Amino acid sequence: MTNNTPEKNKTSTPEKEFSEKLTFRDYLIATEEKANQPLPFWRLVAPLLVQVGLILGVPSQAVYTEMAGKSVILQTLPTDVSNLLEGSALSFDYNISRPQTLRRLPGWRDWVRQNSRRNGRIIQGSTLYVILQEQRSLNRQFNSPFDDRFTSDRPNVGNLNSTVPLAWKPVSISSDLPMYLSNNQVALKGNYQNGSINYGLENYYVSQAQREQIDYDLFQARQNQRARRRSILVRVKVDSQGNAIPTSMWIGDRNYNF
Repeated sequence: MTNNTPEKNKTSTPEKEFSEKLTFRDYLIATEEKANQPLPFWRLVAPLLVQVGLILGVPSQAVYTEMAGKSVILQTLPTDVSNLLEGSALSFDYNISRPQTLRRLPGWRDWVRQNSRRNGRIIQGSTLYVILQEQRSLNRQFNSPFDDRFTSDRPNVGNLNSTVPLAWKPVSISSDLPMYLSNNQVALKGNYQNGSINYGLENYYVSQAQREQIDYDLFQARQNQRARRRSILVRVKVDSQGNAIPTSMWIGDRNYNF
């Protein structure tokens, strides 16, 4: 009598036979062989190209701004000159960094309304564009508060210049990059951070030779009470997108190139 139970009649599939023959050791060997296979060339090069692009992106932007940007003169707030140099870094506090200065300009209220929360607080990181206009220079002569009797034995890194340029004047605020501006105007891009506007121009590192010269000039200024609190002029280059880099500054009538 033939036994026709389901267990006896069940046929084996190829997949089942293969799984019965494959051991865990075989799995480990196959995994190791796959791991030892060389990666395709593009998988090695692609991450490297991304990193190189990120590294070169910042300096290339600075080079473009330096080459194609327009020279603009910014003015810092009057400050104790002893606070200007911290270690090897210059710290600038511009008058256009303060909302108290900008709130009087056309476009400020619209910008605040577009970039504020319901509680009235301005959103951190909000972008704005300050429209700056060149002021006609009248060859203003600047009387230096610094004593230059001892310049012969100091590093020649600051150029004496009795004609100091005028700072550009802020004339309006815009939430978007303006399409059209006069030839004597530029749009400087800034971001709202912790109650002030940051333009990426607030800190600049100087060489050792410049630091020594600046230290000397600041020492001279500290001896002069009239010059102890004063504004510093900074020349920057501004490109068509509102990005800027510092190129030089004036302490008294001495110009320092960066």
